[in-house]
Amino acid sequence: MNRAKGLLFDYGYVAGARARSVRDGLRPPEFHDGGGAPVLLLPGVFETWHYLWPIAKRLHSLGHPVYFVQDLGFNSRAIDESAALVQRFLGERELTGVIIVAHSKGGLIGKHMMGVDDTDGRVLRMIAVNTPFSGSPLARYAIGKAMREFHPEHRSVLSLSRDPRVNARITSIYSEYDQYIPGGSALAGADNRRLPLVGHFRPLGHPLLIAEVVARVTEAERP
Repeated sequence: MNRAKGLLFDYGYVAGARARSVRDGLRPPEFHDGGGAPVLLLPGVFETWHYLWPIAKRLHSLGHPVYFVQDLGFNSRAIDESAALVQRFLGERELTGVIIVAHSKGGLIGKHMMGVDDTDGRVLRMIAVNTPFSGSPLARYAIGKAMREFHPEHRSVLSLSRDPRVNARITSIYSEYDQYIPGGSALAGADNRRLPLVGHFRPLGHPLLIAEVVARVTEAERP
């Protein structure tokens, strides 16, 4: 698929996710049953759970309890604040052996949790999709604090990128071309997997990416 067509589908995916949020509301489904490892899904900035719906459905169909954090809202808080909020969510529900599946900013929240907040060792591993682990130079042109946090020299991104302690427990899956992360999402010391896909959002619903996520979740829960 050429880039122009890929980006057209990418923004079509965004429009579809937003339409579903209006139709279905912001309260996430309760997919908490199942005997597999619990999965926590973290969307990106200004995203709701609807963006991750295809992944949620697939993982739940395979027997995984799937959790969203409704209190994240549109995920516009600072990364450290969001990480603390999500960590409290895990503690309140006494979840352990958790596998995080995150998109974009969700991956930064997840890494902050793993390296700072998760003192009880509740998180087993993270699978991040199109996450700006080294920031994005496009953030310098952003309007609003939530987007400027992705600047490569912002304290949030710098502190995370300089801390490699949890990288070995992270799989970074990313598109061959991502218009928002021109430098790519490779993370030193992590399991990096580049897929022949175009776009930042549409890959979340692509069978190739969903299959990759399922494979990595299955691998992570093996003893």
